[in-house]
This record gives sequence, C-alpha cells and structure tokens, in this order.
Amino acid sequence: MENGGQVYEETTVPAEEGKAPCWGHLTTRHLGKWRLCLKISQLVLSFITFVLEEIVTKCSSCVGLYIFEFVSCSAFLLSILILVVFCTSFYEKAGEKKVAQLDFMVVISVGSVFLLASIIFSATSDKTPIENAAVAFGYFASIAFLVDAVLMIKKRRVKKERQPESTTNPSNPPENQPLNNQQT
Repeated sequence: MENGGQVYEETTVPAEEGKAPCWGHLTTRHLGKWRLCLKISQLVLSFITFVLEEIVTKCSSCVGLYIFEFVSCSAFLLSILILVVFCTSFYEKAGEKKVAQLDFMVVISVGSVFLLASIIFSATSDKTPIENAAVAFGYFASIAFLVDAVLMIKKRRVKKERQPESTTNPSNPPENQPLNNQQT
C-alpha cells in the first residue's frame, strides 16, 4: 500500500492454552455464610476425630477402631475435596447441578456412615478418655454432615415448590411469532 502498512490485520486473538486451576483465586461465593461455616466445621470436626483416634495406643477389640479410623480419614479427605470444588474454578467447569448432586451424595453417605462408625466404636472401645473424646467428636461430625444434608433437602423442596407446574406440552410450545413477515 502507499504507507507500507499491512493490508490485512489479524482479526482473531490466539486462543489461550488450557490452564490448570489457579489456586490463588479462591472464592466462597458458591457457598453462603452458613453453608461455608458448616463445611468448615465438617472439615475441622472430622480432622479432630481422626487425630484423636490416631492417639489411641491400645484396644481390646480393634475392629471398631479400624472402621472408625477409615471413616474419619475418608470424611476428612472428602471434606477437603468438596471445599476445593466449591472454592475453585472446578465449580464452573463441573456445573452447579453436578456439584450439588456430588455434595449431597457425599454429605448424606459420610454423615450416615460416620454415625454408624461412631456407634460401633463407642460399643467396642475400652472407654478411655481419648476414645471417649474421639467418639464424641465423631458424633459431632456426623451431626454436622447430617444437618447439611437436611438443609440441602429443605432447599430442594422449597425450590420445587416455587417452580410453577406447566400444563402445556413442553415439546410443542405455542408459537408467538408468525413464520414469515411478508405482507400480503
């Protein structure tokens, strides 16, 4: 051209390469204040339970202790996983519905199994102060998980009640616009 400039300029921006999730950008916007407190309490209570159970040095019937150990460790790790999903970009990648389903399944199963493991351990323990403390924190953690499950069930019911039932056939919605805009 006359000025020696380019005739054509690039019209697209190069695509960004796939990035790993940025751990520096944590957010709590997907959890409300109460749910965040509940999730953190689940994490802390299951961790304390796991640590107390690990301090136990002797047991006459160790089956209950081993079950309790497995469940408390699993609850702690799953609590970390759920918090990571809610507080990072994994939430957007997975989608709100899938994360809610995963969260509900984890919370209801961990709460139920933790309660069962706490009952088994309290029945088979030697009743030492450390074991009693571990059992107590196991019950507290179970309650935290089960309260979260109840809150999620209530939220789902409220959400379903707010949605109006459709009497029309969704596969054949009524037409609002004419097919063509030609004037005759």
